[in-house]
Amino acid sequence: MTIEELKQLARQMQERAYCPYSHFPVGAVLECTDGSVYTGCNIENSSYPAGSCAERVAVSKAVSEGNTSFRRIVIVANTDDICVPCGMCRQFMQEFSPNLEVICMNAKGETKAYFLSELLPYQFDGSCLR
Repeated sequence: MTIEELKQLARQMQERAYCPYSHFPVGAVLECTDGSVYTGCNIENSSYPAGSCAERVAVSKAVSEGNTSFRRIVIVANTDDICVPCGMCRQFMQEFSPNLEVICMNAKGETKAYFLSELLPYQFDGSCLR
């Protein structure tokens, strides 16, 4: 898919967000290295920690389908500034693709691209557990 197609799909996912508490809808589209695409939106819960961010929903869908090699993710939020993934999502994505391209988009459609290593420079990779 092109970046524009991914951005459009992320916007569509944003419309599916379940966010009655924060009123902060987020959409995400994850493209895997084999070209397959997985979508996600944030899903809140009245017990706040039980909710899921759009990024983790998309990654979880991919992993549950057997795909663990990711190329890029597009994330959109209704913000004036670029909205980057939270720390939990950064670590979650790092588990599978430490060199993932992260494309963040605001309400105006402006984007900024990062590599996950820029957003999480001191990644915990579990090597100390081996």
